[in-house]
Amino acid sequence: MSGIIDISNIANSYIPVAIILIVALVMPPITMLIIKVLSPRSKASAKYTTYEAGSLPIGNARIQFNVEYYLYAIAFVLFDIEVLFLYPWTAIFKGHDITYIATVEMLVFIFVVLFGYVYLIKKEALKWMK
Repeated sequence: MSGIIDISNIANSYIPVAIILIVALVMPPITMLIIKVLSPRSKASAKYTTYEAGSLPIGNARIQFNVEYYLYAIAFVLFDIEVLFLYPWTAIFKGHDITYIATVEMLVFIFVVLFGYVYLIKKEALKWMK
């Protein structure tokens, strides 16, 4: 009888989901409680300074950073993520016949990455001090 739905099979299939949901809801409060109970507490005034390593802070915390630092950071993130796209592509086509279209697509992708790199070099964005 294909029209009869077995409710026990449906309930049994949701038991692992319910267990994971309960563990996900219970673990953070339990972990925070264990940390609060077991971790040492100190009321020393040195604990509330800027650096807890024992060194005294020098100067104002609000200093201006060079904009070039952000250019380096953004360029690194962009190229790092673009290179991460290469790994799944090679993993998918490893051991298979790579089609002409897939190879052309990856060459276009690499060309766009290299074009961005050349653009950064031409704009002298990778020079630390100008």
